[in-house]
Amino acid sequence: MGRYFYKHQPLFVPIALLLRTRQKGRNIMKIKIRYENEYQTLEVENVELERWLNISISEDESQEDYEQRIQDVIEERFNRPDYNSWHKHDRHTGNAYMKSKDGTIEVNAEEAIMYRAADKSVFDGSIDGVHNQLEYEECCETLRSLLKPAVADMVIAIALDGYTVGEYAASIGEDANTVSHRYRRAINKLKKAFSKTSF
Repeated sequence: MGRYFYKHQPLFVPIALLLRTRQKGRNIMKIKIRYENEYQTLEVENVELERWLNISISEDESQEDYEQRIQDVIEERFNRPDYNSWHKHDRHTGNAYMKSKDGTIEVNAEEAIMYRAADKSVFDGSIDGVHNQLEYEECCETLRSLLKPAVADMVIAIALDGYTVGEYAASIGEDANTVSHRYRRAINKLKKAFSKTSF
């Protein structure tokens, strides 16, 4: 009958019986650990608690006093507000999404971004925005100094602001071919001006 039982019964039944028999002989204690703002109750063996906290029961101490002393040590060491608030700092150390300079979004899953970043521009994005704005204004100023105001506005709109020739032509109410011809002349004029300038 023993062979029949083990051949035809699922494996989880003997394992569950084994776990129940092992737990009967163990002395398990419930401790309260604070997680964020609420207490969680954990069942831990006394032997494990003694190793973890380096506390043992004395001969003249009752079981209730011993359990209270263990809970007091846990309160003192682990349930303190300053120890428990580690998550306020540590919550930022997961997978971080960052935008690279070319605009693609990457995930840094190898290690936490707060400790070592592959691209430091993540942390100074506002500085990059200011720098880009200053660079844009400098380019506009240079174009306005080299070209007539209407032509400079056209080149700024098409080359810097990302308008297509057709969109810009529609916004000023002119034919796209005329605007395209003016744009090519302006680009040729800028090429001549920049070829004479040494950087």
